[in-house]
Amino acid sequence: MRLTSMHCSRLASSPSSLLTIMSYPRAIILDCVNMDPKIGKATLKDNQYVENLEALFPNLPKRNDIFDSLQKAKFDVSGLTTEQMLRKDQKTISRQGTKVAISAIYMDLEAFLQRSGLIADLHAFCQAHSYDALVAMTIFFNTCNEPVRQLAVFCPHTALRVTVCGVLERSHSPSLKLTPAPSIHPNLQTYLQGNTQVSRKKLLPLLQEALSAYFDSTNIPSGQPETEGLSREQVDKELDRAGNSLIPGLSQDEEEPPLPPTPMNSLVDECPLDQGLPKFSAEVIFEKCSQISLSESTTASRSKK
Repeated sequence: MRLTSMHCSRLASSPSSLLTIMSYPRAIILDCVNMDPKIGKATLKDNQYVENLEALFPNLPKRNDIFDSLQKAKFDVSGLTTEQMLRKDQKTISRQGTKVAISAIYMDLEAFLQRSGLIADLHAFCQAHSYDALVAMTIFFNTCNEPVRQLAVFCPHTALRVTVCGVLERSHSPSLKLTPAPSIHPNLQTYLQGNTQVSRKKLLPLLQEALSAYFDSTNIPSGQPETEGLSREQVDKELDRAGNSLIPGLSQDEEEPPLPPTPMNSLVDECPLDQGLPKFSAEVIFEKCSQISLSESTTASRSKK
């Protein structure tokens, strides 16, 4: 939809719509990092929308003032728990039951890693929401007001973690220019991200590619156990499904007892069931329902009398 001054004028006829319109430039300016071309998030349409809205509402605060106030509120994570920080700005992707969470963390990665009980918090977060992996993209601005991005991949499943990290490290379109950073735990891989223009939105296709590569690598030839390479939760589900299919009291080595034979005299001659079950059509069922409804209505009217 193309945003024009005519659309805005029509919407501005009500106070609630006017407030909504006036919030648009704030949202775009914040999401596009003050329309900074170095960040690379603002599109031509984004710039056009902001310029149109600023022309329509000349009394709005200056663009830099809007961005500074909103950016300060966005990056204020004081008092938040680790789970609250992860859920503050989060996206989720899934494939064949495997879920990956992608969270934006508005602080330096080094400070984030120094949080007390971080690994336990990350594990509890993934377990509580059934995530198989968690990718955290940290972002903050240095003293020169330049953006700094870093990545952390937390995953207790070695095969999945290695696949995700491998796809991110080898990616050329876009190239993240990752530099491995010291990690505090074997299940956590951290990076410095050289290409700061790659946001989470551009990271999502790479993670989808990683999930596809992971499942391609876990395809095992027939005749081989299918639990190798699967996550622990997936293995447990398969074992539970297999266990539920067994008859109580029988071991896996025992054969399922055959069903008793059908007696020869189970159907008498000329029994209707001897010709199979009766066939029903939609018209017959509809007519039968109509008869039942009419009968209930007649009964109800007689009881009132």
